[in-house]
Amino acid sequence: MARMSGADALLRLLVDEGVTHLFGNPGTTELPLMAALAQCPELTYVLGLQEAVVVAMAEAYGRASGRLTAANVHVTPGLGNAMGALYAAHFAGAPLLVTAGQQDQGHGLLEPILAGDLVQMARPYTKWAVEATRAVDLPRIVRRAAKVALAPPAGPVFISLPADVLRAQAHIELGRRVRVEASNRPSADTLGQLATMLLAAQRPVMVVGQEVSTRDAFAEAASVAQLLGAAVYQQTMPTTAQFVSEHPAHMGPLGRNQKRVRATLEPYDVLFCVGADLLRMSLASEIEPLPETIRVVHLTERTWELGKNYRTDLAIQADVRETLRELIPLLQARAERGHAQRAASRLTALEPRNWASRRAQAAEQAAKAAETKPIDPRFFALKFAQALPRDAVVVEEAATTMEALLGFVAMRDRSSYFGLASGALGFGLAWAVGVSLALPGRPVAAVIGDGSAMYALPALWTAAHCRVPVTFVIVNNRSYRVLKERMPPGAAYTGMDLRDPAIDFVALAQSVGLNARRVTEPRDIEETLHAGFSSGAPNLVEVQVDDGFGNR
Repeated sequence: MARMSGADALLRLLVDEGVTHLFGNPGTTELPLMAALAQCPELTYVLGLQEAVVVAMAEAYGRASGRLTAANVHVTPGLGNAMGALYAAHFAGAPLLVTAGQQDQGHGLLEPILAGDLVQMARPYTKWAVEATRAVDLPRIVRRAAKVALAPPAGPVFISLPADVLRAQAHIELGRRVRVEASNRPSADTLGQLATMLLAAQRPVMVVGQEVSTRDAFAEAASVAQLLGAAVYQQTMPTTAQFVSEHPAHMGPLGRNQKRVRATLEPYDVLFCVGADLLRMSLASEIEPLPETIRVVHLTERTWELGKNYRTDLAIQADVRETLRELIPLLQARAERGHAQRAASRLTALEPRNWASRRAQAAEQAAKAAETKPIDPRFFALKFAQALPRDAVVVEEAATTMEALLGFVAMRDRSSYFGLASGALGFGLAWAVGVSLALPGRPVAAVIGDGSAMYALPALWTAAHCRVPVTFVIVNNRSYRVLKERMPPGAAYTGMDLRDPAIDFVALAQSVGLNARRVTEPRDIEETLHAGFSSGAPNLVEVQVDDGFGNR
């Protein structure tokens, strides 16, 4: 039992829990922590210039690496700045430990500036929130927080750190870490019931989700699709790469339009929802997305999602990869004579409308806009995909261009794509930095809408400071076009144009030390992107595209 400060104990605990990067924005109550960091070379401190950026970078690092990641923000306003990012981390299930400095405990009774109830603020969007009141309690608190954050379903936790606790000297026993082994699989009876339902399907369809990515079950999901001859759609919000795009069964994202989703699913008789949210939507609709006649099997590690909104005939809480591994030989053993031929025929029937075929058709249409000015967003999406290095990681937050991009960008492994999870905008620039730090050696291409980019510009400074090999591609249509597209005909577009004054993303990037170029000619897109991707340095490319409403 060594004598040390609370700040020293905290850092030693983080290192022992596997944390390698501490993302933060320091303030006065964190000064004991900042002083202790100088004696902790095992931790890399990543400075963010605003707390939403700090937490978004940390979330990205945690989700891309699969490891516990830490972020520190400053007192009540700092946590307030970070709440949108914390909401997103909660929604996406990021293994994230967020701390915040707090006023000295006795001083807090005086209600000084910056003080507030941090635990109450953080509680709605964390798995656990607590305030440390003694330095000797930090080992128990941090060990518990790490265990809770990583235990499936993973998610953020929060610790409030009063400055007097960080300064306090005490004899502290650090203890040791605990991990929950949750690689569980269903019982033999449940697996048998699952196999029977799937083999009885005449027209099976799979909806795959983020657990296929987080559990690295790409190969297993593809094998099941092959054995069943099932069409495969990515969940309504494709937050990660969840299936190999070029697989013959892959049909692309399901989308969030209830009427269109219902029409897509109506031809099928059994829906196998694998590690996904079952038809999570956004805007209200009178149309239910789930057809009445389809039977539903839902496999997920998240109990809350099972049977939450829609009827479910078989609900299974289990690890996706372990379950699929057990299911594959069972399907092979129980398949009746002629099943393999029927499954192969179903896959053949999908070919004219699967992702690969529709990509070829969309590319042919987009290529017709090769001379169109301003640049057609679909042509940009095509050239962006063609310019990508094969091992690139795409971070996408381009709402208007998203559908075209998802039709062209091939997802080949679980780290090849990261997109919007919660609906909270402003994650993309910061996410690209966190992903790059988590996946060194892979080029990162962040394709961000102009509106989204303005939420998180401080992330560009961190990218330059850390020299991460990220190419930020700003798709600039000078408006909130995604909102205009949803307005009734003839309505005024109040508060939806970003033209007066025009935003100069090249100048903004250059002001924080990034190389930056603007593209206005269609013929220059691919060459400029190639140069950015091959540079090995942070850089920005602003591509001015048509806004779709006649304003140049």
